[in-house]
Amino acid sequence: EVSEMSERSKQNVAHGLAWSYYVGYLKIVLPRVKKSMEEFSSANPNLLACRKTWKLHILIPLSCDVYDDLEKADSNIQYLTDLSETTMARAGTKKRVYKHSLYAVRDEENQLWHCAVEYATPLQSLYAMSQDECAAFSREERLEQAKLFYRTLEEILQGSKECAGTYRLIAYEEPGEAETHFLSREILWHLRQQHHEEFAVHEETPPLTPSTALDSAELNLQISMSDLPQPLRSDGF
Repeated sequence: EVSEMSERSKQNVAHGLAWSYYVGYLKIVLPRVKKSMEEFSSANPNLLACRKTWKLHILIPLSCDVYDDLEKADSNIQYLTDLSETTMARAGTKKRVYKHSLYAVRDEENQLWHCAVEYATPLQSLYAMSQDECAAFSREERLEQAKLFYRTLEEILQGSKECAGTYRLIAYEEPGEAETHFLSREILWHLRQQHHEEFAVHEETPPLTPSTALDSAELNLQISMSDLPQPLRSDGF
């Protein structure tokens, strides 16, 4: 009966996608990110000066609109190179390759900021489900699932010791009207925040959160608690 209720409310979709994304991908690659960034920085010391940005920046658009090519999403984001690969046997596939791409993000003053960034791929599944009649997934349900995916993933990663300090979740709601460089501005905001953290720059007025960014507390107000799966742990995560 509980299973049927979960199926009807679709509350298990985002929850399952978040756990699958973590166990099947992030738990494998995130512990290796800093080593890859360190190797690249040794060969290119001027590009990754701020160690706080030696993380995988994970884009989570609540619209689930994911671009396969970030350069097409925003011309101020340019592919630079790939970080060193991780190769391992996985589920019957020998020498499966995991790697991340490094990008240069151009700001308003033509300064380049460098970081590893990619979309959370499970959002493509949520988007595809909303386009498939068999899934019976409405646009509104997709939005709620995207919010739940973000909150669930955030809780999982906060409880993961292996992944501590190796990621930055960038959840955002796209503006109603198309903006050419919206995505690069979102990424730049997070990069600047990390620079402030590293160099301890204290301002009289702290930087404001961009209007489109959403934190977990804000999302908590937008999702009914009755629709959420029960926590697996009792220690706050």
